[in-house]
Amino acid sequence: MKIIKVKALLPVRLDKYLMEQYPTLGIGLLNKALRENKIKLNGKKQPLSTRVCTGDEIKLFLTDEQLDPQNAHPSGPSFLWARWPADSVYEDEHVLLVNKPAGLPVMDDNATDTLIHRAMLYLYKKGSWKPGEGPAPALCHRLDTGTSGLVLIAKDPKTEQLLTQLIRDRQLQKQYLCVTFGRPQPAQATLKGYLVKDTDKGYVRVSQQPCPEGKEIETRYTTMAVSGRLALLKVDLITGRTHQIRAHMASIGCPILGDSKYGNNAANRELKLKYQALCAWKLTFPVLDAPELQGVSGKSFETELPWWYQQVQNGTLK
Repeated sequence: MKIIKVKALLPVRLDKYLMEQYPTLGIGLLNKALRENKIKLNGKKQPLSTRVCTGDEIKLFLTDEQLDPQNAHPSGPSFLWARWPADSVYEDEHVLLVNKPAGLPVMDDNATDTLIHRAMLYLYKKGSWKPGEGPAPALCHRLDTGTSGLVLIAKDPKTEQLLTQLIRDRQLQKQYLCVTFGRPQPAQATLKGYLVKDTDKGYVRVSQQPCPEGKEIETRYTTMAVSGRLALLKVDLITGRTHQIRAHMASIGCPILGDSKYGNNAANRELKLKYQALCAWKLTFPVLDAPELQGVSGKSFETELPWWYQQVQNGTLK
């Protein structure tokens, strides 16, 4: 935690003052920190547009690398400062499949502890990759920071091209597990619609009518268990758009539990969910001809079940 005593000749916006003190802070990181209650002005959460004056006190609950990534760790490649190596689910000569914990960004210019850095650290410690000696591992797709589960990483450019094309062509089957606040009706359905993205706000909305800026989405869900107000779902992601599952379930009145952007924040606080109860649980590959993908051809991979899965099954979480 950093404590800042404001010194300003004239009142200035909180976000502007913080970016003057820490030039590497961006508005995106500040908005995220505010949502997570990591910025306090005189002991309270205040909008970033609030004017600060001399004598005000700001508390920042941010890491050194977020505040100053270049100087937080003065020497060595940034991946060496990841907290620990990635959790490998499958690995061969070309493909690395890892399990991402909730709360860890897959990639972030303002942080050293990211999923891709943990993957680099994993390969580096094994002795199978060094910076400058062969291509760096590359993410083939992403998960939201608050989502846990399986992420594909390619060890070389050809494999990256093959895997990203596989995802683009919707040949890779993705199954998720999630908990919704509210029981969807019917218990099993395929949802369709159009996703409209607001890039400036980092937000999407679902429209049932075609619109020029909207992209078609399709989400299939099956209810596996119910517990009080909650439902445990298995979700097949037919299309893969930004925040698709989160926004689609919220659009039918059953938001993902723990989702601070599209969800029910009162319920999230009551049930003490820090991140959304959403896990990229299973990946299934088609039969493939490419030599680089023979290790995964025709196979399915699952990650360990998230903690909330059993709690909804047995009624502990409700």
